[in-house]
Amino acid sequence: MKVRLVGEGIESGVFMIAEALQIAKDAGLDLVEIAPNVDPPVCKVVNYGKFLYELKKKAKEIKAKAAKVVVKDIRFGPHTDEHDYNFKKNHAMKFLQDGCKVKAFVMFRGREIVFKEQGELLLLRFANELEEYGKAEQLPLLEGKKMLMVLAPRKK
Repeated sequence: MKVRLVGEGIESGVFMIAEALQIAKDAGLDLVEIAPNVDPPVCKVVNYGKFLYELKKKAKEIKAKAAKVVVKDIRFGPHTDEHDYNFKKNHAMKFLQDGCKVKAFVMFRGREIVFKEQGELLLLRFANELEEYGKAEQLPLLEGKKMLMVLAPRKK
């Protein structure tokens, strides 16, 4: 079986596996299969320990660059007072400016579930007043005794 050989300081070309192994052995390095699905398979002559280290380093860089989504919770009751509402709205505004998602929810305890329209209006008003800082990813949705809504920050 033949393989395509690549590597620094190595003559590139198509060789038999035994020849490729001998070339790697003469260089004091290892033969690593890089692309097994092509015809012929591609092998690289490298130091295997260094090769693994580079792969881990690249994976770590990609992970570090990935955006981490932080979700902040803001809890209301169906009878939340105006001052409390404004206080929580200002916190949500700050969270959205910092790039965090905001999960606002109205908790219904006991018989308060009869005020679900009031809770929905509260959340819709909340989303409307924060429209310039974030957009509603999910409209108010009743899940058990909680009415949820998610706001995502606007792109700058």
